[in-house]
Amino acid sequence: MPDRTRYHVRLLRDHPAMTYRGMSNWPPKWVRRGGGAGENKQPRGEIGVLKDIFLSKVDPRARIYLIIQHENEEYIGCLLFLDATFRGRIFELLIGQLGRPIAAIGELDVSDLH
Repeated sequence: MPDRTRYHVRLLRDHPAMTYRGMSNWPPKWVRRGGGAGENKQPRGEIGVLKDIFLSKVDPRARIYLIIQHENEEYIGCLLFLDATFRGRIFELLIGQLGRPIAAIGELDVSDLH
């Protein structure tokens, strides 16, 4: 029987570079977009479906903004990074995840991202 090398799975939510100044950045804090009724509602955790993603156009540019849909409302969250190269890799990964639940995105195997 062939010797199989153990494969270590590293989930996006657990990747050591998914941090900013020593704090985990996943999942981001969610803030309701637009204001109005329910503006104080701040859901937490891996909730909703990813609707849009964009990079910060102002300094610090180490930010990725996520727009999610949750319970018929839109929320925005921000991922901060110290490593610009890793931020770019995460951005490219997340672009391909539009329409997917945030919880499923947190479970992605990112073992190959450095």
